[in-house]
Amino acid sequence: MSKILYVVTGADHWTLADGSAHPTGFWAEEAVAPYEAFKEAGHEVVVATPGGVVPTLDRGSLAPEFNGGQEGADRIEAGLAAFTELQHPVKLSEVDLDEYAAVFYPGGHGPMEDLSVSAESGDLLTRALDSGKPLGVVCHAPAALLAAARADGTNPFAGYRVTAFTNAEEAQAGFADRAKWLLQDRLVAAGVDFQEGEPWAPHVIVDRNLVTGQNPASAAPLAAELLRELA
Repeated sequence: MSKILYVVTGADHWTLADGSAHPTGFWAEEAVAPYEAFKEAGHEVVVATPGGVVPTLDRGSLAPEFNGGQEGADRIEAGLAAFTELQHPVKLSEVDLDEYAAVFYPGGHGPMEDLSVSAESGDLLTRALDSGKPLGVVCHAPAALLAAARADGTNPFAGYRVTAFTNAEEAQAGFADRAKWLLQDRLVAAGVDFQEGEPWAPHVIVDRNLVTGQNPASAAPLAAELLRELA
């Protein structure tokens, strides 16, 4: 059995262009679906957050309309209750990458607030990329890639094929005209080769040891890919 590091946002809000704070955090399906897959495969999961704060759930992610109905929402909520590691995170600054076989970042709008500017997360991502360990990042979590930098100032993910929550999806979610910036635009500006799939459909891109998923529906397929990389 190996250990998989879950790096989760510590933010409980996302600051919009007008300065207002939109309540958010991590997205339930993106945390639960991979967790269940990893545990079923026999792996241990350790959660890390900035400062070791207990991560905040985006309550909107439990709405039936985002989970295929009430039954799906109930299943995800039950999965969260079983994900007890979320209540006992370690400090991101104290993580020893050598202890882990893979690294996974779930999304939600939270990473747009904190991980997008977290130097310690950026450093961890750079070291994970360079280590060759499977590195999975889904939905809004690729915002964390924006904080990664080489000594010469270049982004280590520049040139990598990457997907993430798209401008089209952000517009359909009602936030594109309210956001300070859009994730797809920033990733393109950072030099990644952005791969856009159909809105809301599962879309996973593998480039070397980096595995990215576009949206919540991509979380489970991404986890399956990480498990193949670990096999």
